[in-house]
Amino acid sequence: CDMETDGGGWTVFQRRQDGSVDFYRTWAEYADGFGDLNGEHWLGNEMLSLITASKPHELRIDLDKNEYAKYSNFRVSPALLKYRLLVSGECDLFSYQSGALFSTRDQDNDASNARHTAQYQKSGFWFPDEYSNVNPNGLYSNYLNCEFDVLGKHKGMHLISKKVHRNEDASV
Repeated sequence: CDMETDGGGWTVFQRRQDGSVDFYRTWAEYADGFGDLNGEHWLGNEMLSLITASKPHELRIDLDKNEYAKYSNFRVSPALLKYRLLVSGECDLFSYQSGALFSTRDQDNDASNARHTAQYQKSGFWFPDEYSNVNPNGLYSNYLNCEFDVLGKHKGMHLISKKVHRNEDASV
């Protein structure tokens, strides 16, 4: 949990900071979660779906050097619906992922007929098609192997953290 940022009460579901955890995982591993909650980790799609199922939630994505993006509505559907992502409230590349199904190296759920994007990108994530520029779970070297558009900038990152909390102002 993050009890300090933006009023606290955030559940951190993803953290990348040093490349110590391999995010090129299977469907079952992403469903259950992996890593170290005090370091790099993915909380688990099952838990994320349960957390966001009944009440509206906000998403906050923290990047290097105090940059962040905040989305007023965030939900992950259950496994039966392939953990479909629903996100709104910001206009950037991550918003383009809304409606995408979760894909992993052993489950190709993206809309592309040309290639298996999760295998090509070497990670599990919500890939709407083969041209996705948002891949915070990609290979980690000196920077995360992804671009992320926040505040109009495309950049590689050292650190990314995704967290959710209940949005009392949003409707279900």
